[in-house]
Amino acid sequence: MQQWLRRARSEGYERSTLLLIVKSTLAATLAWLISYNLLKAPAPAFAPFSAMLMIQVTIYQSIAQSLRYVAAVGAGVAVQGLIGFFAGVDVLAFATVTLVALTLGRWPQLGTQGSQVATAAFFAFSVYATATGTLDGAAKLGQILLLVLLGCGIGVLVNLVVLPPMRFRSAEYGVRSLAHSMCDLLSDMHPPLREGELGEERTGQWRYRADRLGTMVTQARSSVRTSQESVYYKPGRLLRRRRSPSFSGYAGVVNALERVSHQLASVTRSLDQSVSTIREGPQSPEFFRLYADFLASLAEITGVLSEVDEDRLVEQTEHLDSLTQQAGACQSRLAEYAEEAKPIVTARSSPYGTLLVEASRLQEDFEYATDLLQRSVNQELPSR
Repeated sequence: MQQWLRRARSEGYERSTLLLIVKSTLAATLAWLISYNLLKAPAPAFAPFSAMLMIQVTIYQSIAQSLRYVAAVGAGVAVQGLIGFFAGVDVLAFATVTLVALTLGRWPQLGTQGSQVATAAFFAFSVYATATGTLDGAAKLGQILLLVLLGCGIGVLVNLVVLPPMRFRSAEYGVRSLAHSMCDLLSDMHPPLREGELGEERTGQWRYRADRLGTMVTQARSSVRTSQESVYYKPGRLLRRRRSPSFSGYAGVVNALERVSHQLASVTRSLDQSVSTIREGPQSPEFFRLYADFLASLAEITGVLSEVDEDRLVEQTEHLDSLTQQAGACQSRLAEYAEEAKPIVTARSSPYGTLLVEASRLQEDFEYATDLLQRSVNQELPSR
């Protein structure tokens, strides 16, 4: 526990979790005080429960989820109100309420809040069953909606005012993590390729790591999306008009790196499937030496991307442009050699042809990623 709290001092998962716990506690407590002490509601728990659910990762998500939650609860209460008015509160009425509520909960627009339709309907049924008459029952159902609206409002307000989750940096963190994994893989690949030290165990590990890059791409894309959502309804934007940060550059880089991950997977697959062929068939140490130089140049590019910093983006894009040109020169030398050694490269049993095609595609994708970041700089991407 002490180690967890120590990690929570710095920005990361632990701090985010601790902040959500504290804000949820504050929102629920405020909602309880108002519903129980001020409003004297007979079922005050609806307010703190609703408030707690509205503490989300971003303000945008808090508002979006609160609207869905209110719609779901409103639907559940309305179902009970209508069926209770015409059918009463017997077992058949409860079964009918359940059937209708579960059906409405499947509406795609409610998203993850769809299950709240049935939950609200059950609570509404129990409250309605204690009513002394139709008017009293309607009043109690209306009070449920009022408490839910109160809780949602308090939850969103607390999330907006108390240390609002401005995760603008999530986009660059996502790019960093993905690029770092690629840099590690490329850095491990080029030395053995240069020395011709290929083995099935080694190439199998490369292939496994390349295949796992797809998961990293998904995480990076989620980080960019979180950054984009953090822009909406931020306090500064609500109080004054100003240009909001654009994350199209980072989103484009993630898309480009996704294509890079596919090419790397193809390269490692070709090497892994052709280890015995390379050892037994026509060999070209010079081809692998030049290919290793090319992969080393890509490792430098991903190394810079793994440290991408919005505050140093101008300097970094200039460096990336230089490194991309160097990689292009390496790829050109590889292509020139392949033209001279055409019989070996084009042999049906050799992987050289596939590796050559993937090198060209890798170069194009890195040029595209660098160009996207350069355009973001030219558009004067705002800081946090």
